[in-house]
Amino acid sequence: MHQPLPIGRRSFLQQAVRCGFAWGGATLALGPTRARAIGPIKRNGRQHFKLSLAAYSFRDELTGKQGKGITLDDFVRLCADYDLDGTELTSYYFPKEFDNAYLQHLKQLTFRLGLDISGTAIANDFCLPEGDARAQSLAHTRRWIDHAATLGAPVIRIFAGNVPAGDTEAACISRCVAGIDEVLEHAAQKGVCLALENHGGITTRPEQMLQIVKQVRESPWFGVNFDGGNFRSADPYADLAQIAPYALNVQIKTDIFRNDKREDTDLERVIAILKSAGYRGYIVLEYESAEDPRTAVPKHLQTLRKLISRA
Repeated sequence: MHQPLPIGRRSFLQQAVRCGFAWGGATLALGPTRARAIGPIKRNGRQHFKLSLAAYSFRDELTGKQGKGITLDDFVRLCADYDLDGTELTSYYFPKEFDNAYLQHLKQLTFRLGLDISGTAIANDFCLPEGDARAQSLAHTRRWIDHAATLGAPVIRIFAGNVPAGDTEAACISRCVAGIDEVLEHAAQKGVCLALENHGGITTRPEQMLQIVKQVRESPWFGVNFDGGNFRSADPYADLAQIAPYALNVQIKTDIFRNDKREDTDLERVIAILKSAGYRGYIVLEYESAEDPRTAVPKHLQTLRKLISRA
């Protein structure tokens, strides 16, 4: 039987539980005290860019629309033909049923062709209230963390979600933060980063985005997926500049919106924003425009190559 603690020691430990207590350089994260939020990512002060292409760019061919049809193997080979550094394998275009052998096949194919798998992307919704749908979204995210680890993909693009009818933005932000915190532990164990994208819903504006980012517990495995085409405001470039310091991964689109008016992206300006933020890593072209990607994508990649060579 344990002897009762002396009253002074008991009080001391109770206070440590309530407030968190530094012991041997570590903080006891007990009680209501939260770990600190992440800050801007610290790098070595010199930008470095590599090029990748999102499978989403060839979505019509990957889904067999308009009589076309390619596989992820074909897309990987296309990235090699474009002399890219990496390939982003969007989860939507994987077979409905696959096993670890398929993931290992993709891993060896990309490596043999001299490519990195720069990342993968999933669809999830962390705004959902407690229940089966939320549990499924969390389980889906954990499952793709496992897949990413097998593939050797260093990062997964995740979404925050949308406010359900009759709910509030504040409640959804709180649930989103809780959801990220929950799956982030699994991501850290598997060595996979999670990057939250500015993708409408409760990340429509940079201040919403940063409100979430700064509430997620501090972790080197969490940051932002900088999407160059998703903000819709009077000055989307200023919005992008706010989230750039937190970027773990960058997706660039060739269209941008001023409020709801579409215009060509000033790619040089976007690269300058990333350079100013000291970003190092992949720039992933995610092509969404009307021109056939077979003709448009090579031209945009050529432009990006020129811009990053001067950066």
